[in-house]
Amino acid sequence: MSVSPCIALLGGSFDPVHYGHVALARLFCELLHPDALRVLPAKPWQKSALKASDAERVAMLELAFRETGLPVVIDQRELLRGGATYTVETLRALRAELGADASIVFLMGADQLQNLDSWRDWQQLFELANIGVAARPGYTLEQDALPPAVAQQLAPRLAPPEHVRTTPAGLVCLAHSLAVDISATQVRATLHGSLHGAGDPGADSEAFMKTLVPPVVLDYIQQHNLYKS
Repeated sequence: MSVSPCIALLGGSFDPVHYGHVALARLFCELLHPDALRVLPAKPWQKSALKASDAERVAMLELAFRETGLPVVIDQRELLRGGATYTVETLRALRAELGADASIVFLMGADQLQNLDSWRDWQQLFELANIGVAARPGYTLEQDALPPAVAQQLAPRLAPPEHVRTTPAGLVCLAHSLAVDISATQVRATLHGSLHGAGDPGADSEAFMKTLVPPVVLDYIQQHNLYKS
């Protein structure tokens, strides 16, 4: 009798990918031991909001995860679809592809959970996948801090990782141990400041950047003159 696979999904703009993304992926790989971690770069509704091209974002993801030892696959389906991308549509496609028995776990940070009720067809997400949520400094996972509709959906679904990895959909795994507080906005602002002489330029600035993004990603950003404006 074959064992159904567990597939973890990490979506985002990744503009650029940073250590927060890598830490979130690593945390849930340690908790869930998934057969694969699919990283899905998204094309947001506001295309002008992106600073790097699709190809550049994919290249940075490949560099960031190349030597992590995690079972990563860069899944470009949202980039290839064209037009606005919605998580619920991606999950429908993946469920059809992976079958009814596979455990699909969509990963997010606590900041995204607090806005979950603004996502398209958000309640259907639980029919298609499990959800893994990681704490983030400044964002609590306590029920009373969430929108009431989200808290109501979560309460009966909370489960330990070992149950989530063997259940196709409908459960929620909370991880309170992620203490990394980095955002892509912060990374772009720091890069812009160092490139334009704000703050302390030079070696100190580059050393600080290497605490935010993997050195191979920073090299790529510098070689391709990204985030200058």
